Amino acid sequence: MSNDRRRSRPHGRFRRPLIPALAAAALVAGLVGTAAPAAAARADHPFRNPRLPVEARVADLLGRLTLDERISLLHQYQPAIPRLGIKRFKTGTEALHGLAWSTDINSTPNPGAVRTATATVFPQSVGLGATWNPELMKKVGSAVGDEARGYNKENSDVWGLQLWAPVVNLLRDPRWGRNEEGYSEDALLSAMLATAYGKGMQGDDPRHLKTAPVLKHYLANNNEIRRDQTSSSLRPRVKKEYDEVPFKLPISADAATGVMTAYNLINGRPATAHADMKDLVRSWTDKTLFNVSDAGGPNNLVGSQKYYGTLAEADAATLKAGVDSFTTDDTRSHITIAAVKEALSKGLLAESDVDTAVRHILSLRVRLGEFDPGGGPYAKITKDVVDGPEHRRLARQAATEQMVLLKNQGRTLPLDPAKDRKVAVVGPLSDTLYTDWYSGALPYRVTPADGIRKRLGSGGTVAGTEAVDRIALKDPATGKYVTGGADADGDLLRLAATTPTDTAQFDVFDWGQGVLTLRNAANGKTVGRWSDANGNWTDRFANDQAQPAGWFVQQMFKLEPHGDGHLVRYAGYEKSADWAEPAKTYLKADADGTLVLATKEEATTFQREVLRSGVDDAVRTATGADAAVVVVGSMPFINGREDHDRTTMALAEGQSELIKAVRKANPNTVVVVENSYPTTLTWEQENVPAILWSSHAGAETGNALASILFGDTSPSGRLPQTWYRSDKDLPDILDYDIIKSDRTYLYFKGAPLYPFGHGLSYGTFRYGQPKVRNRNGSVTVTVPVTNTGQVAADEVVQLYTHQKTSRVKQPLKQLRAFEKVRVAPGRTTTATLGFRVSDLAHWDVTRDKWTVETADHDIMVGASSGDIRGRAELSVRGETVPARDLTKATRAADFDDHQGAELVDESKVHGDAVAAGAGDWIAFSGADLRAGVRGITARVAKEGAGDTTIQVRLDGPAGRLAGTVTVPSTGDRYAYRDLTAAISGATGRQDVYLVFGGDVRVSGFSFTR
Repeated sequence: MSNDRRRSRPHGRFRRPLIPALAAAALVAGLVGTAAPAAAARADHPFRNPRLPVEARVADLLGRLTLDERISLLHQYQPAIPRLGIKRFKTGTEALHGLAWSTDINSTPNPGAVRTATATVFPQSVGLGATWNPELMKKVGSAVGDEARGYNKENSDVWGLQLWAPVVNLLRDPRWGRNEEGYSEDALLSAMLATAYGKGMQGDDPRHLKTAPVLKHYLANNNEIRRDQTSSSLRPRVKKEYDEVPFKLPISADAATGVMTAYNLINGRPATAHADMKDLVRSWTDKTLFNVSDAGGPNNLVGSQKYYGTLAEADAATLKAGVDSFTTDDTRSHITIAAVKEALSKGLLAESDVDTAVRHILSLRVRLGEFDPGGGPYAKITKDVVDGPEHRRLARQAATEQMVLLKNQGRTLPLDPAKDRKVAVVGPLSDTLYTDWYSGALPYRVTPADGIRKRLGSGGTVAGTEAVDRIALKDPATGKYVTGGADADGDLLRLAATTPTDTAQFDVFDWGQGVLTLRNAANGKTVGRWSDANGNWTDRFANDQAQPAGWFVQQMFKLEPHGDGHLVRYAGYEKSADWAEPAKTYLKADADGTLVLATKEEATTFQREVLRSGVDDAVRTATGADAAVVVVGSMPFINGREDHDRTTMALAEGQSELIKAVRKANPNTVVVVENSYPTTLTWEQENVPAILWSSHAGAETGNALASILFGDTSPSGRLPQTWYRSDKDLPDILDYDIIKSDRTYLYFKGAPLYPFGHGLSYGTFRYGQPKVRNRNGSVTVTVPVTNTGQVAADEVVQLYTHQKTSRVKQPLKQLRAFEKVRVAPGRTTTATLGFRVSDLAHWDVTRDKWTVETADHDIMVGASSGDIRGRAELSVRGETVPARDLTKATRAADFDDHQGAELVDESKVHGDAVAAGAGDWIAFSGADLRAGVRGITARVAKEGAGDTTIQVRLDGPAGRLAGTVTVPSTGDRYAYRDLTAAISGATGRQDVYLVFGGDVRVSGFSFTR
């Protein structure tokens, strides 16, 4: 899920009191029962017989439920039904890269409070994507499933077995705040890893599920900017060839049991109530899917999206679109129940619509073994499995395999433990590990400094510093310093000390663009907004927090020069909310010296005293060391995450200066970038000998890093995304047309900093000539790979294709297969890569079908998309796409090219249309007008007053004018009229352009002869 922790008010750091929910929850429980099964419940009902088919068991149970009971199951918190011995069931435990968190209906005083698991934390998803290892992913998924079962065994009310993972949204734009949650910008790689992860979570029993993975978030969710109001405009080719693929393949492989809808709109229609969930997604499998909404999504339909007028209409549309469960209104299921009942009473829903959804829900619960005697084959798993030795080993393997060696000039790496005995480990991430929004709690921590110290042992020396400034803030008017508490619980910040004692000293961590966090030197706690005993926010601050965290990150500040000193500006995320008090964003000393929020005019001007320079400290530490390891990167709650996109891919300015200073002090400098997204490391690439990337990789990060740095393991991670040289290489984040805008490695024509698939090794590999065999539509490519180096190493052999001729714009290259091979030094291994000819199809918009064209294809095998080592050719006999016949009804959305046009909803239920404004156009290439056409009929809608035009032009948007359709107002965006106009001089084979004179919607058109 996307928003569950915001919904359930995590960490108690919310300014507003929660809406009481206990009374409502008790009311529902009273209506449909409590968690305790009735003594009279029969154990021999057919739905409890595991020998019967799932469908028969579901039918039996469905028939025993009253309508009220069935409706009650539509909410995320499904109540118990004691008369049938059925327990409570909760959807949605987060398990993105390890068992993470869930919500507790029984928590007091606020039902639905977050419960965080202390469990195995694997690398972030983008890091798992960098492993390029589906076999490893299945093992990780299996471990996550086991730990979910263990927690479920302890408390099934909290730890449900429907796991909301993996996220398969493609990493189209690296500025997306949730880049850490996806696997790759490539659809095939994402799909293969998601399939493996899902298979592992589900288990291998043919009749039962260990857990039930749900894919997030359908569809085209790759921006957080106004995410519940923006529409992802997907032309058919982009939707079919790109965005649908990582959903379709895992579902087709039965590696997922459902899909979660996204917050955004898809071609103008909210994903929450999009018919794809019923009409398309369910067509990809014969298995029953249990689909869920994202948190609050149904309410957005009447709130921020204003798509429906009432919640009854919205919930009816959501249910009829194929969503089975409503994640909304915290634990207050009575709101959904009332809306569904109203929809039934008004004829917006039929009882059969409710039954369909409940049938999907019960099918999953049966497959999870809930109604089996003893709970099914996976019910024996206990919490003892959590953080066990096998899972620790697996976490270390995953953390190691995801690290990517970006640069290694002059064989700077690996370090030699016999010679590089004195190692400086510096930087803001050198001695800490951070969790992220979708992490569980770390059961233990091995930081980079810890790992290197352990690897060197007693014969080595590790000198370390976080390389951050230590400062004190003094009020010149009183001569007193800002002071916190000395014990673990901290204290309110106030003007107290007359000298900069430990409690008045703060370490400043720079996270870029002026944003910083303050950690008190006395107790090591981070400064953040303080909450009272009831969990309500106050306007005060304390040094009492372990790390920046929470839905509204409330530990961020900026120091703004002002006169002879600085103002302290509070930059907590809640200040961007529409209900915030934006004026009160600065700190002032109150009458008693306590720091409180105030306006800029009221703010206290502080003198910033630098007690210790972080850069100077790092330079001293690095000078004379055998090697300097600089660990920089991101804070996952600050540098882009759910609800917050990035505006730059650059490192924090202070971190860049640190690298430059250490590199000057020690030529044997290694930079480790620990973050969740591509970074513009242009200076570093030119000036630093070695660069290594890692995601935030969990408890084993330090051990994994040390094994790579000292050559115990050869790096095998490969980039799952293109790394660009500049932010300017990217178009607007809301532009989803990767074909038109040349996005991702598929279409990007520039020179990236590091190409998709890039990653260096301590081995050196020579590729032989690839050999291609095509038998009955199955293509096999074999290529010998020789390790010419001195160490055994893994190579990720990547196969790309490019179609040389086509009716449409084709990718420059596209990943078709890959294999991770282990090659001993001096030995040769043959990599075998395969795909089907049908995989070469593109979506033919002229006929709404997948089409393999007759064409020659380049077969490219190499170490990355930018490092091709061998080539071959494949000739494919397919078909020739016929010329367009525009005398047939043609959907406007099926254009071949466009400028400024946007795909929108033809109606609230079905269909796409094109919305365009003055000067915009859509093109239809290669139309066969034969002996000529005489007229055009266009189906159009125009909401605004007045007339506009649609010009028909030939061979270009400024080409010869063949006719003009005059479009009057139709009064509503969904009120379409068929309008006609004469066409002249349109004969033969032509590219036809529709050029728009003003705001209008076009559903379709046809020419007449």
